[in-house]
Amino acid sequence: MNRNQKKRLPKIGFHAPIKGGLHEALVVARDTGCDTVQIFSRNPRGWTAKPLSRADILLFRKTRRLTKLSPVVIHCNYLVNLAAADDLLLQKSRVSFREEVERALWLGADYLVVHPGSARGSCEADGIGTCSASLKIACRRLNLGKLRILLENTAGQGECIGHRFEHLREIMDACPKLPLGVCFDTAHAFTAGYDIREEDGLQALIEKIQNTVKTKNVRAIHFNDSRAAYNSRVDRHWHIGEGRIGSEALRRVAQHPKLAHAAFILETPYDDPRADLKNLNMLRSFVDTESP
Repeated sequence: MNRNQKKRLPKIGFHAPIKGGLHEALVVARDTGCDTVQIFSRNPRGWTAKPLSRADILLFRKTRRLTKLSPVVIHCNYLVNLAAADDLLLQKSRVSFREEVERALWLGADYLVVHPGSARGSCEADGIGTCSASLKIACRRLNLGKLRILLENTAGQGECIGHRFEHLREIMDACPKLPLGVCFDTAHAFTAGYDIREEDGLQALIEKIQNTVKTKNVRAIHFNDSRAAYNSRVDRHWHIGEGRIGSEALRRVAQHPKLAHAAFILETPYDDPRADLKNLNMLRSFVDTESP
């Protein structure tokens, strides 16, 4: 019986770099003491993706079995905008997102995280409707099996939808046949106007999540401090305990019983591997302490 089973602790990990290959990202995560991992399955800043070969897929799946990491999370590339008002961008985004879903299925990933998109050029309601339609169109005739698509809450920067959990609920309600869940980003929530610095603020957010998308549907948590100020609508992740949220507030998030089932994944800046280890060790110290 492993540590997590004995104490029922959340699984922890980080977004691992793929420059050495997709399978190498799993090895790096395992060797750093992670239970779970998030990766890109391709270049996150380009429309064209290098095809996955059969050898790539088999090696990734074999390495996953050896490393025993679970869940394995893939983050969608940054160019996809499923809520785009511009028709050309929307069509490219739908095609690219379908490719992301197919790659996640081939690799045997558990979750695929995607931002709902920006409604720039239209309005929030239209953006929510367009995102919902995009998800259904991109996944048409695909057997998603155990793969679950996680909608990530946003900071609201650049007219992005998803900065209110009501937006995510509307998208989920519009796609009842799709296996959708939620990825909760702490930094995004803070700069979108959810003040989690105090205990009552965190409890209010947990109640908001429960009353909209349900806490049971939060399958991954992007565990980040914020370099940007509260309610600034700016997306700037920062090292744990060194940002505007602070270590004590993030400790309460990590120890909250309503979130213990989710995978906690660091997306802090990867400017120095030592800083990444420091962030990981801080998160580990948070969850490895009995909740008050």
